[in-house]
Amino acid sequence: MIEKIVQIFKIKDLRNRIFFVLALLVVFRLMATIPVPGVDIIRLKSFFEGNQLFGLLNIFSGGALSNLSIVMLGVGPYITASIIMQLLTMLVPALKELYNEEGEIGRQKFNQYTRYLTVPMAAFSGYGLLVLLKNQRIIATQSSLVFLSSVFVVVAGSMFLMWLGELITEKNVGNGISLLIFAGIVARLPIDLKQTLITYDPSQIPTYLAFIIVSLIVIAGVVVVTEGERAIPVAYAKRVRGNRIYGGSMAQLPLRVNQAGVIPIIFALSILLFPQLIAQILGSVSILWLSQLARAMTGFLRNQFIYGSLYFLLVILFTYFYTAVTFDPDQISQNLQKQGGFIPGIRPGNSTAEYIKHILNRVVLIGAIFLGVIAILPIIVQYFTGIAALTIGGTALLIVVSVVLESAKQINSQLVMREYEGF
Repeated sequence: MIEKIVQIFKIKDLRNRIFFVLALLVVFRLMATIPVPGVDIIRLKSFFEGNQLFGLLNIFSGGALSNLSIVMLGVGPYITASIIMQLLTMLVPALKELYNEEGEIGRQKFNQYTRYLTVPMAAFSGYGLLVLLKNQRIIATQSSLVFLSSVFVVVAGSMFLMWLGELITEKNVGNGISLLIFAGIVARLPIDLKQTLITYDPSQIPTYLAFIIVSLIVIAGVVVVTEGERAIPVAYAKRVRGNRIYGGSMAQLPLRVNQAGVIPIIFALSILLFPQLIAQILGSVSILWLSQLARAMTGFLRNQFIYGSLYFLLVILFTYFYTAVTFDPDQISQNLQKQGGFIPGIRPGNSTAEYIKHILNRVVLIGAIFLGVIAILPIIVQYFTGIAALTIGGTALLIVVSVVLESAKQINSQLVMREYEGF
C-alpha cells in the first residue's frame, strides 16, 4: 500500500491529476458553505433533524442542502436526467443507436442531450424545493424577483457541479459525480461524530457496537462482490500468414459480479426520493384534494416495509438495467468472431451471445440481490434499534466504499500502464 502511494507521487502526470481533482473537491466544499439569501438557521436545523427524506437528499447534495447553499441541489438533477436518458435508450431506437453504435462521437452527443435535460430538471427541483422551504418559513418572504434570482442561482450551482464532475471524470482517477457525493459524505463525518458524542447515551452502547459490526460486514461484503468475477475461457484459432503462425492461445472473458458499481443505489434512491419530494411540495398547497393526496403518498412511502421493498426491487432492477446498457453480449460475440476467438464448446455468433447472456444473468443476479440486501440492511437495523440516523449512515457507507474501490482501480490501472512504459 505504502509502495503504491510512493509510486503515485513519483509520477508527475498522475500526481498532478490527483492534486487537480482534490482542488476541485475543495472548490465544491467552499461553494457548499455559501447560503442563499434569507435563511433561518434555527428553523433549518430543526427541519432537517425531523425529516429523513431531506437527510437522504442531503447525501446527494454532498451536504450542501443542510446549509441551503448555492449548490444545494447537488448532482441530483444530473443523475435524474441520466436516468431518463438511459431509459429512453430502451424506448427510442435512434438514441440506442447513438449510444451504442456511433462510437465516441455518438456518446458525446448523447451526453450533450443529458446536459440539456439537466437544466429543466434543476429548474423544477430548485423552484419546488425553495417554495417548500419558503412555506416552512425557513427562507424569509421575498419579492418575486429575488425569489426567481435564487432559483436561477441554485440552477447555475447545479450545472457548475455537473461541469466539475465531468472535469474530474476526464482525469481518470474516479467517477466525478460519485466523487462529489463522496466528498460531501466524508466532509460531514466530523460533524456527525461530534453530534454522536454530544448525544452520547451509555445505554445505547450495545446498539452502536452492533451497528459498527454490521458496517464492517457491509464493507467486507461490498469489497468481495465488487472484486468478484466469473471468467469465461476464450480460445483463439491459429492463423498462418506467410511463415508465421498467429493465435492458438487461450484467454479469459471476465464477467464482474457487480457490473454496475454504485450506480443502482444512486438511481434507486433518486427514483424513491422524487415522488416524496413532490408530495412534500404539494402537501402545503391550498387545494384540499391535492394536499390530501400528497399527504397520503407521503404516509405510504414512510411505511418502512413498503419503502424497503421498493428500494430492494429498484436496486435489482437498475443493476440489470445498467448492466444491459453498458455490457452488450451481442457486440462482444461479434468482436470475438472478428478476432478469431471462440468459447470452447460453443458455436461462434448467436450461440456465443446467448451463452454469455445466460452466464451474465446468473452472475449479475447474485450481485444484484447482495446489493439490494446491503442497501436495505440499515433500514432493518433501524427497525430493531429505532435510531433513524443509522439508515442515512448505512446508505452513505455503501456509496463511500464503492467509490473508493472504483477510484483505487482506476489509479492502479494507470500505475500498471506506466510500469509497462518503463516505470
